[in-house]
Amino acid sequence: MLVKELMTERVFTVEPHDLVDRVFFLIHYEKIRHLPVVEKHKLVGIVSDRDLYKTLGPKSNSNAVEGSKDGSELHVIPKKVQNIMRRGVLTTSPDACVSEAAGIMADHKIGALPVVENDKLVGIISTGDILRVFSKIERAREKREKKIAAAAATGKR
Repeated sequence: MLVKELMTERVFTVEPHDLVDRVFFLIHYEKIRHLPVVEKHKLVGIVSDRDLYKTLGPKSNSNAVEGSKDGSELHVIPKKVQNIMRRGVLTTSPDACVSEAAGIMADHKIGALPVVENDKLVGIISTGDILRVFSKIERAREKREKKIAAAAATGKR
């Protein structure tokens, strides 16, 4: 199976000079965990939900989130994405095998790989994408084995 068969093509991105509150908004409202950082259509980094939470700090002791005086609004202290993004991003290509991408993620303990073709971001593949397919394949295998076992038990009587 190839990466292009599983990857998400509609990828939310941020730029290095965007503010962290954009990352906060996208992660929370779009329910994503990894945001590629692009500059002039070229991948320059990635920000994960963990990077964001490290920046915000512990809830009870965070000075990265401010509230309005009346308590009606919260906003993230102005900090740029370039200050929290990870550089030197590992990537994969659309034509790579999913097993290879999964191996890279497992070996490096990362949850997603941007998919790049001709220096252009074309998608992203995450551990969630791979686990969904693995689960579907494994359920089908288990169902097949049960049918075979039931047929064998019926044939022996």
